[in-house]
Amino acid sequence: MDLEPVTTRVTEMRVGDAAAEDATAVLAALASRPEGLSGGEAAVRLTAVGPNAVLTHHVRVLALLGRQLRSALLILLAVTAGVSYFFGERTGAIIIAGILVLSVTLGFVNEYRAEKAAQALHSRVRHTAVVVRDGTATEVDVTELVPGDVVRLTLGQVVPADLRLLECTAFACDESVLTGESAPADKTPEPVAAGAALAELASCALMGTVVHGGGANGVVVATGGRAEFGRIALELGERQPETDFQAGLRRFSMLLLKVAAALTTGIFVINLLLHRPLLDALLFSLAIAVGITPQLLPAVVSTSLATGSRQLARRKVLVKRLVCIEDLGDMDVLVTDKTGTLTEGRIRFETALDPAGTPCDAVLTLGLLATEGDLDQVGGNALDIALWQATDTPPTGHDRLALLPFDHDRQLGSALVERADGSRLLVAKGAPEAVLARCADVPEEAAAVLQEHFASGSRVVAVATRDAAGQTSLSATDEYRLCLAGFLVFLDPPKTGAAASLKRLSDLGITVKICTGDNALVAQKVCADLGLPPGRALTGRDIAELDDDQLTRAAETTTVFARVSPQDKARVVRALRRRGRDIGFLGDGVNDAPALHAADVGLSVDTATDVAKDAADVLLLEKDLGVLADGVAEGRRIFANTIKYVLMGTSSNFGNMFSAAGASLVLSFLPMLPSQILLNNLLYDAGQLTIPTDHVDPEQLRAPSHWDIAFIRRFMLFFGPVSSVFDFLTFAVMIEIFHTGAELFRSGWFVESLATQALVVFAIRTRRVPFYRSRPSRPLMVSAIAVSAVGVTLPMSPLAGPLGFQALPLGLLLTLALMVVLYLVLIEGAKHVFYARTDARAAHPPVRHRTRRHRVQRRAARFSHPGSL
Repeated sequence: MDLEPVTTRVTEMRVGDAAAEDATAVLAALASRPEGLSGGEAAVRLTAVGPNAVLTHHVRVLALLGRQLRSALLILLAVTAGVSYFFGERTGAIIIAGILVLSVTLGFVNEYRAEKAAQALHSRVRHTAVVVRDGTATEVDVTELVPGDVVRLTLGQVVPADLRLLECTAFACDESVLTGESAPADKTPEPVAAGAALAELASCALMGTVVHGGGANGVVVATGGRAEFGRIALELGERQPETDFQAGLRRFSMLLLKVAAALTTGIFVINLLLHRPLLDALLFSLAIAVGITPQLLPAVVSTSLATGSRQLARRKVLVKRLVCIEDLGDMDVLVTDKTGTLTEGRIRFETALDPAGTPCDAVLTLGLLATEGDLDQVGGNALDIALWQATDTPPTGHDRLALLPFDHDRQLGSALVERADGSRLLVAKGAPEAVLARCADVPEEAAAVLQEHFASGSRVVAVATRDAAGQTSLSATDEYRLCLAGFLVFLDPPKTGAAASLKRLSDLGITVKICTGDNALVAQKVCADLGLPPGRALTGRDIAELDDDQLTRAAETTTVFARVSPQDKARVVRALRRRGRDIGFLGDGVNDAPALHAADVGLSVDTATDVAKDAADVLLLEKDLGVLADGVAEGRRIFANTIKYVLMGTSSNFGNMFSAAGASLVLSFLPMLPSQILLNNLLYDAGQLTIPTDHVDPEQLRAPSHWDIAFIRRFMLFFGPVSSVFDFLTFAVMIEIFHTGAELFRSGWFVESLATQALVVFAIRTRRVPFYRSRPSRPLMVSAIAVSAVGVTLPMSPLAGPLGFQALPLGLLLTLALMVVLYLVLIEGAKHVFYARTDARAAHPPVRHRTRRHRVQRRAARFSHPGSL
């Protein structure tokens, strides 16, 4: 097709203005037309307006370095060290500066590596839209859309930009992400009144909303941050959103920083009152503050997520974004189809029966006439494929004149055929309930035949006919006063290993619910065979009779949802989410897309339809619940290990702060030099970077790792004082028994402090007895022991003098080693007391309610660009 040239001027419109204009006028204003733009024109416009994106996932080195230097305490310490240098304390100031540089470098390198891994992950994910360019429909990346592009929309797709509709058929959109309205909005190409509210723009499809039904063509009027959804998304920031877990860690870090600032001020005042030099007191106080601030938290979390994405890939689970890992681990309800997950997914035709249950080949012939093609052209309809595979000789003597495909609303399909004698027949095939409801007369024995096969777990399709003399076309209104011809019986046996996979999901605290287009009795029979309590069942008809509140209550106690439409699936998912549950939905068809978007985490398989894969957050390389269980366990392992780092910081660092404050009161010298405190912190942090590799006890995987700041606060207030009391005991031993001076005291506390911080991870990491019933990972063991060894070696190394250390006498060294062992035993005992009290509280994990902000950011992730916006 030759296209006339169209001007390349770029005009955008507010979607509200476009909605009030006639479609032809909007096309003219945008210098476009129904045949769309040419490739060259689109390229020019893309250069002019920029990508259709609201987020960026490229790594900005300077911004990353800025995050490492953002700590006001760290900057203040560096400035104070500089002042100290010019006042003659040059050696100490240089050491402090060197340690600070190493600390910042450590955090920067690890976070940079994690960010690069995240960038690579995001860059591999591609979301496309069908656009008419050069007169031909083609797929392009959503970020390449420009004003004037003509876009085609189908069921389950996310609207890629603000569009003025040109034509549509039974078109509706779920606009809840923008308007908060749960009911789908019906659309029409007719203009609306000027000044209409966002929820009333019936002539437009809005960026970020989901096609709920039908199809449409529309012209792009605004992209990126100029679209209504884009404006909202950009208000939340252009960087990839942090996970809820990361946000909790950030809030906790701020809490700890405030506590540190208050106590550090106290330490500084105490040292001044004791007439210590001002700069020494300030450096010591700031070093303590920097030491107890969990500076590596961002690096630990980012590294955990990046490592987790690689681990998940090895387990045949591909995540599209790092935030999906947390959603996967948080899942506590899985809604899934029956076919291919609980069953083999290889449907086999068993027999054709007349209404009385007698074998009848004529019913098979009629069923073949009503399929949507032949053996090579039956699309994804597994039942039709099984029918064609069951016969060696296709039906002859019939010509198909018209076909009305199966749809989920009618739950049947039909064909108009002409026989050899010229007579015409309408053949309908579909769900028995739908077919029987359209029959004029149903033999009494038919109901018993149906119940028998449903109860045995067979899938049954009913076939009915009607004389269609003189009929030349076919519509849904023709499917009436049918005569039941019989039944087609299929078998899809339970999948080997499905029962074990369901048991694994149950052990992970995940409730499995089935959404299927099959009969309720069949689904319940499969569930019972696999050991999944089938419970009650709701059909699509039952769901339609319930309002949202009633469905929310009913969905909690329902295991099987049968004969459901795509809209029913999405309603069920939304109803379960209203209870604060974290819902995963597993689907692989076009009709599953609305539910995939509605879920907290959408799951699909690599062999799914393109629409389903595009809608999903996580792709399974095998449609196997065992693979999914692996993914959930890995997601939970990542965050369980991150919590270990937080608990480590609260149990030792917080205690050290009190110890330093107490020591300042009773000693005539600083208990540890600022450079020694920072070196201690640097070595400790370096050792903790192996925590993401650690093993996790099975009980830690039985529930999601929700962020529970109340629990961490209790942990901090319980173990912090325990650590301080032991430090004071160590001080007494060194002063009263070994009569240590300043350098020896500092050397001894440095060794004891570093060893206890590094080794206590073995106790903190598990509720069980460490090593005996819970073995740490090899990298964690090596790093903890290596850090302790470095701490013991430093006072005896050539660096001892510049760092202010003194070699420890053998007696003191052995005594400190004994005290470290006693400390670990004490912590082990205290741990059991703490958890006994915590369990006695019977505290339920906090329920997380997803906010609109979360859903906007999740939807915005598909409009992500690797460069600057």
